[in-house]
Amino acid sequence: MSSDPKGAAHPITPEAAWRVLEAAAASDHLKRATRLKEFLYYVGKKSIKEGLSDIHEQEIGQAVFGRRDSYDTSQDNIVRVSATELRRRVEAYFAAEGKDEALIFDIPRGSYTPIFRWRAEAPPSEAAKAAEAAAAALPPAVIAPWWRAQLPLLVVSAVALVLAIACASLWMENRSLHKMVYTWDGQPALAEFWPRFLDSAQGTDIVLADTSFAIVEDMMKQSYPLSDYLNRSYMSQIHSFSLCTADNKVANPIAFESIASRNNGSFGDFQVAQRIVALYPRSTSVHISYAREFTTDSVKRDNVILIGSRKSNPWVDLFTDEMNFLVKYDATLDQSFVVNLHPRAGEQALYTQPADPYASLGYSVIAYLPNPSRTGSALIIEGTNAEATNAAGEFVTSEEAMSNFLKKLPGNKIPYFEILLKTARMSGTPFHAEVVAFRTY
Repeated sequence: MSSDPKGAAHPITPEAAWRVLEAAAASDHLKRATRLKEFLYYVGKKSIKEGLSDIHEQEIGQAVFGRRDSYDTSQDNIVRVSATELRRRVEAYFAAEGKDEALIFDIPRGSYTPIFRWRAEAPPSEAAKAAEAAAAALPPAVIAPWWRAQLPLLVVSAVALVLAIACASLWMENRSLHKMVYTWDGQPALAEFWPRFLDSAQGTDIVLADTSFAIVEDMMKQSYPLSDYLNRSYMSQIHSFSLCTADNKVANPIAFESIASRNNGSFGDFQVAQRIVALYPRSTSVHISYAREFTTDSVKRDNVILIGSRKSNPWVDLFTDEMNFLVKYDATLDQSFVVNLHPRAGEQALYTQPADPYASLGYSVIAYLPNPSRTGSALIIEGTNAEATNAAGEFVTSEEAMSNFLKKLPGNKIPYFEILLKTARMSGTPFHAEVVAFRTY
């Protein structure tokens, strides 16, 4: 577990080692990096509490990252990549927040076992050495013996004061930049949920809906599965399609095909993506793409955020087998609704949009689930109409809304969940979202 250069007089106890590990995990460098913090606690528990000196990559992949027991570490390097990032953050902690910790640790390269040791005594600084040399060079007649004896200490004190002022200035500047980068500071609910997507060692893909595909389904009065969307087989049906307009003229299928082939998105979806990115604008792991450009490899490899219902974002199909609240679309009636597969007491089996001339009403579903390969997380934000999807995006990026919801959840760790919202917005007013039902897994 440790090396002990101070000898038997200052042994490193398991309690002291665990305390400094907890301090590092609670620091600004790690407290928002949920998966890295779990990584640190896992290897710390194995080393400190179970006394293991050899912790293997395969078991970390299974316990921390949800990999199967037979996964190939030569093909999946998530543990090694995360370990590199964890080492960097631990080192940064002891150089800043933890600079006064007498006991420190690191995770040597080529190993996953934390090594604890007492911080070495710092050698005399160059400034102190220079001050002593300058004092020694002064002739005896220049100053009185008392001042001469105290000069090195005074010079060192002055240098220390200047360095302290500089460090304080840098710390304040760093805090200011930190607040600009981590806009969820002071928002504990968002800080608890969003780092798993925005501050993750894995990439996160925000996938915008394909409104052209939704138009095809409207015109054809038919829904198409994800398989047809990926191989674009639905395009062949457009060649033989004809549509009679109000004046009995037949619409040109070539013009319809041109519309269907465009890569169009929804302004509301862009607004949702913009709110998410604004939570951590300096993130380098977030990528935005259209549903038409997205790939099956990406959805298995990365964290993914799908915006829009399966009518316009058919990638939602990959998750419907694990969901209880499903946003459905009846092409013949041109109506969207939510199906509650397993209603509980007081819940409805079907939630449809009421006709209301004075308010825009709808239903939204927010689902937080594992990605299909269980290697990351997925978030689905969808609604029965564009405004309902937008309202769901506002809910999941609102500190007040998420705080109220997380209070309903059991335990200290956020489980996978689904939320069914009833959303409304009167003309000229903000969205209102009411939690109708939810599930945790």
